[in-house]
Amino acid sequence: MGTARFTQWLPVAIEQVFLFFANPENLPRIMPPETETRLIELRLVAPAESPNANAAPLAGIESEIVTSFRVLPLLPFRAGWTALITEFEWNHHFSDVQKIGPFRRFQHRHEFEAQVRDGKAGTLVRDVIEYEVGFGPLGFCIDRLFVARRLQRTFAYRQDALRKLLG
Repeated sequence: MGTARFTQWLPVAIEQVFLFFANPENLPRIMPPETETRLIELRLVAPAESPNANAAPLAGIESEIVTSFRVLPLLPFRAGWTALITEFEWNHHFSDVQKIGPFRRFQHRHEFEAQVRDGKAGTLVRDVIEYEVGFGPLGFCIDRLFVARRLQRTFAYRQDALRKLLG
């Protein structure tokens, strides 16, 4: 089983950052272009007690987000992924698990914390991913050679994209 952790501070109010992440339509905007991530279907359940009735569609508990992406950028093959939102607490965190996809197990917890740095109010975004590739010892090798590196590259790209989109 692998665990990956990523943190990023953005000079943006927690409410704005959380709304950006809770809107699944923003997902392709923060994924590396070579993955060609596409939203296929959104089965959204609105979060309880929405603070803004005019907000974009948000993914509350029991929402399903169906995407497809290129596993290897140079090959034409695409993989499907269905994420299920399992936890949602306004301006604090939400979690999703892979319902259908390439991993044996994949859980992603998105955490948000209001934080002041150098006198500037902002938001600390923390991602904790627990996953299992499967395939026994072969899966361990696949993780070390491919999956862990891909996660690092994906989140490095995402952090840069977030700075441009929100910062």
